[in-house]
Amino acid sequence: MEPVEQYRKAVQKLLSDRAERSQRSNSQVEAQTIFDTERDHYQLVYVGWRRNGDRDYGCLIHLDLKDGKIWIQYDGTESGIAQELVDLGVPKEDIVLGFHPPSVRKLTEFAVG
Repeated sequence: MEPVEQYRKAVQKLLSDRAERSQRSNSQVEAQTIFDTERDHYQLVYVGWRRNGDRDYGCLIHLDLKDGKIWIQYDGTESGIAQELVDLGVPKEDIVLGFHPPSVRKLTEFAVG
């Protein structure tokens, strides 16, 4: 299987698994996966109401596939999605921490771009 297709499957699995876990922990807030497989944009967003009555809406994770790499555009998780991708077999040189400027990316163990 081509690496880009593997990355699509890995990204969709991670977001789907996380959405399922979130849904079990709070049924009042819907965890929605958004997969644009034509343009390779992937998001996990929350929509609903918290138990205390506050509105919950926002993007938790935003990933893109560009030029054969996984770009982490936003990561609102505590543990970090990059390590989960590595655990699924994605090489660090194919993961870009897009939320950092290029000057900072070159100081990480991940790809610059």
